[in-house]
Amino acid sequence: MNGVPESMVSVENLRKKFGDDEVVRGISFEISRGEFFGLLGPNGAGKTTTIGMLTGLVEPSGGRILIDGNDFFQNPLRSKAKMGFVPQAFALYPTLCALDNLTFFARLYGLRKGRLKERITAVLDLVGLADRANQTVSTFSHGMKRRLNIAAGLIHEPDLLILDEPTVGVDTQSRNAILETLEGLNKSGVTLLYTTHYIEEAEKLCHRVGIMDQGKMIALDTPSALVRDLGTGIVSMEFNATPDEALQSAIGQIGSFRAVGEQSKQLRIETKHPDRAGREVLDLMDKWAGMLKTLDIIEPNLETVFIRLTGRYLRD
Repeated sequence: MNGVPESMVSVENLRKKFGDDEVVRGISFEISRGEFFGLLGPNGAGKTTTIGMLTGLVEPSGGRILIDGNDFFQNPLRSKAKMGFVPQAFALYPTLCALDNLTFFARLYGLRKGRLKERITAVLDLVGLADRANQTVSTFSHGMKRRLNIAAGLIHEPDLLILDEPTVGVDTQSRNAILETLEGLNKSGVTLLYTTHYIEEAEKLCHRVGIMDQGKMIALDTPSALVRDLGTGIVSMEFNATPDEALQSAIGQIGSFRAVGEQSKQLRIETKHPDRAGREVLDLMDKWAGMLKTLDIIEPNLETVFIRLTGRYLRD
């Protein structure tokens, strides 16, 4: 490839300790040039710390990071020039208009005069805010701020865009607009590293997904391969009271289950045949009338893979 690295991001044995607490424990992965890569994990899994180390905001305790073949810690400015970062918190000045915000960030990256104006026009068009350029950011809706946040991360036309929960708290229309923008960016050749608490976003957008839990990378593959190799259906039951031993024994005849929650009023069956197991649970409830509060059946998908691996839903 004429000396151009195939990997845009290469992470080797990355670790981070805060005191005695090791929150990232020797993870390794690569992101190919032009890939849309999802990083998933429950709260406390180590995702935010990992993103912090990749962007230079958190100093690692060990390991190596290469950005487009450059050692991040030997050439931090060169590496950072290759990437844009869209944090979950708004990196915007609320008393300035959209145009002034983007001008500020563009100048930080050395953009001047014609190039500066060209990039501001391009990113405002891209995120659908061209008609709001002179409007004060404090008057923006939550979704508009999210889109301007993305524009700020793109102002210098990076090869790699890192986004931490870019659709959190937005309405459906803004969310769809953001996802369409990101899909378009990826098709144009931009490499994306994406964290989200919406499993359907990862299934729709990501070429590959890495799942973290307790500081480790516990699975990494395409969504379809993860579902094929690790996917099971789930029958989730919530009862009006904690099931006694007789009821638990009867449910155990349908499939292996685990208790969820401190009072164990919720049980979860993992099975390759969730529809059949759900019907058997309903039949069983004839004997325990009034016990069952809710019954949810989930076919095998990326969410059931995540639950099986971590024991939690992604938004937990």
